Amino acid sequence: MGAPNFGAHRLVVGAHYGFRDWLAQRVTAVVLAVYVLVLLGYFVWPEPLSYARWQALYAAQWMKLLSFVAVVALLYHVWVGMRDIWMDYIKPVWLRLSLQVLTIVWLVACAGWAVQVLWRA
Repeated sequence: MGAPNFGAHRLVVGAHYGFRDWLAQRVTAVVLAVYVLVLLGYFVWPEPLSYARWQALYAAQWMKLLSFVAVVALLYHVWVGMRDIWMDYIKPVWLRLSLQVLTIVWLVACAGWAVQVLWRA
């Protein structure tokens, strides 16, 4: 008689994304929370907000890098969520894959735009 299909010996098939996606969502959320706290700290600083002050903040390479890390975290966070939505609710494979490809293209374009905004001369 073969092995039972339940318990510790069960053959698990599928994408195996569960824990990795759960962890990715938490890590990216922490990165975004740190970025928001940095910006909130900047808002509550006693100096008045002005264009020159914002320009000075984003002129610093550390802020550009932190902003880009936050953008990448946001894009990955979005990818995990959207991929799960497409996988859970879109049953025709051709439509699901098309939506996933369009999502990837859109997110890569957003990353390119973020680079352009942060590092343009």
